[in-house]
Amino acid sequence: MSKPELEFHLPDGRWNTPAGAGPGVEERVLADDPERGCRTALVRWAPGTTDTSAQGVARHDFWEEVYLVEGTLHDLTLGRTFTAGMYACRPPGMPHGPWTSQDGVTMLVITYPEPGRR
Repeated sequence: MSKPELEFHLPDGRWNTPAGAGPGVEERVLADDPERGCRTALVRWAPGTTDTSAQGVARHDFWEEVYLVEGTLHDLTLGRTFTAGMYACRPPGMPHGPWTSQDGVTMLVITYPEPGRR
């Protein structure tokens, strides 16, 4: 299976709470290929979303690209706030977070395995 073939359209999938997410975090999956580990989703955090310090610094075994569509995201480790229009590209193992979002944030998140894996 691969991601579906989709021409331009208005996504109408439901906003759901991802497994393990804290209160105020929702996602709308735009395209998914679980067999290959590829996924594209909109992720939104409500204003004042509880910080993710309890989960610590995140590291993944996959690539992650994040584009901030609207709002702000504050990295507690770096002490920096990132705003709409900013982009991150994280290779497997790159540390990031923990985070807070005082104003709320909506992100486009794309994940995929490291080439040669899977």
